Amino acid sequence: MGFQLDIQDIILKIAQCAPGFLLAIIIHEYAHGYVAKLFGDDTAEREGRLTFNPSAHIDPMGTILFPLIGVIAGWAVIGWARPVPVIPRNFTDMKKGMFWVSFAGPLSNFILGTLSAFILVLVLLFAPSDFSYLEQIAQMLKYSIFINFLLGAFNIIPFPPLDGSRMVAAYLKGETLRRYESLAQYAPMVILGVFALSIMGIPTIHYIIMPFIKLGNALPLFFYNMFS
Repeated sequence: MGFQLDIQDIILKIAQCAPGFLLAIIIHEYAHGYVAKLFGDDTAEREGRLTFNPSAHIDPMGTILFPLIGVIAGWAVIGWARPVPVIPRNFTDMKKGMFWVSFAGPLSNFILGTLSAFILVLVLLFAPSDFSYLEQIAQMLKYSIFINFLLGAFNIIPFPPLDGSRMVAAYLKGETLRRYESLAQYAPMVILGVFALSIMGIPTIHYIIMPFIKLGNALPLFFYNMFS
């Protein structure tokens, strides 16, 4: 019976988290491709990636396996989508193109998280009190706030290959750029190290991400006061 309850809990968590998670990673990649097109690179569109269809963005590890492990282990449902292809040499303005295409993903998550907070307040204030799925919808929106601010904050960290590193690289040149980009070779080791330290309870990127998470958590109260 205990195992059955665990399975039920897992299914419920997936149902509550999946909509916000999928929308967050799909919008993130779509934003990269859309802004790249604005700057002259239509590679994402030509390869069928400028779409909201989840099947075009699924990464077996990041979109399915890693989030599932997170659910089973009791973590948050986090992961990633397959990166959209971008060819910077097609940009009409290389420097601006690199910066804004890179920033578009995290920015889209912050916007989506803010919109989720606004909709949450509307639902809590104006949905009928006897609405059967009120609690479930509220939980979906709360998770959407969390995952969007988490992804946005994580991706603006200026360490290769995260979006933040490409935002910085857009304004570097020559040997400085080469040395900065060479940090990417250490990315797997750094990520594993951060993960290991987090398991041991030692904060690492916690100090970067938590201010954004707190901002996301504060938004529902901000919007609630707007209607008061």
